[in-house]
Amino acid sequence: MPLPNDERVVALARDLLAQFDQMFGLHNGYRAAHAKGLMLTGSFKPAAGAQKLTKAPHVVRESTPVTVRFSNSTGLPQIPDNVADANPRGMAIRFNLAEHVHTDIVSHSTNGFPTRDGYEFLEFLRAVVASGADVPSPKPVEKFLGSHPAALAFVQAPKPFPTSLARQTYYAVTAFAFTNAGGETRYGRYRIVPERGNDYLTDEQVAGIAADYHFNELAECVAKEPVRFRILVQIADPGDTVDDATVHWPESRELLEFGRLELTEVLPDSLAQQKHIIFDPIPRVDGIEASADPLLELRAAIYLLSGRRRRSAE
Repeated sequence: MPLPNDERVVALARDLLAQFDQMFGLHNGYRAAHAKGLMLTGSFKPAAGAQKLTKAPHVVRESTPVTVRFSNSTGLPQIPDNVADANPRGMAIRFNLAEHVHTDIVSHSTNGFPTRDGYEFLEFLRAVVASGADVPSPKPVEKFLGSHPAALAFVQAPKPFPTSLARQTYYAVTAFAFTNAGGETRYGRYRIVPERGNDYLTDEQVAGIAADYHFNELAECVAKEPVRFRILVQIADPGDTVDDATVHWPESRELLEFGRLELTEVLPDSLAQQKHIIFDPIPRVDGIEASADPLLELRAAIYLLSGRRRRSAE
């Protein structure tokens, strides 16, 4: 995937990458954010009615192989699974359509995003860095959250620890335009729901789990039986905001069955594969297109810059 043509977007992506480095340190060969992860393989089978939404190739085919990465938040490769900063968790899905041809979904376990665009997000991160324990209140981050209600809502949203990364719901950050073979276009957001349902640890249980509990548990789980998720698309009504990730649509909106994900094994060379793969938040596939959300081009640029640096690391 190419860098965006807009030099301002690329410059902002570089500034955000540098900010992550300042916050978490530079860890060669790892992502600047969501550094700790595990890669699995499996397959995707579309739902019977998915072609009413989109003509995308992985919806028309009977089955498509997938590569999926689960991750913890932060740029710390060794962050323990039982600390609050490990949340929200990430889930990225690559639909392998052909050799060097793919489309991806990038999601995390908290619905939405703290800011409308990358400039606000950079301001937020800088406020966090400037708000050390020795800084008197109101700290910069307190001032930022006090003047940005969407960011405050995201920070205050519950982020419970799942009993398993396979028992957690994940949400794509932005909306996409889905177009079917008849030319009908509707906007929607992905929601990835565990087949076995959500299940969470108590505070006491969290305190007692090991540093690598979630990734070890996931590997043990998939070794026993396939891990399955339903991929849904929450459909926007006419008039709903589709270019702002901080705006939540009502839960009364239609949830359309997109397909079923079945994960069957951990990649034996998971670390090497994680270093190499660069997920793309922009679909770049016929039948699913980016919305006008300003986060999309920016995230794509950050992922690409981080990925190039990761691949070149010794």
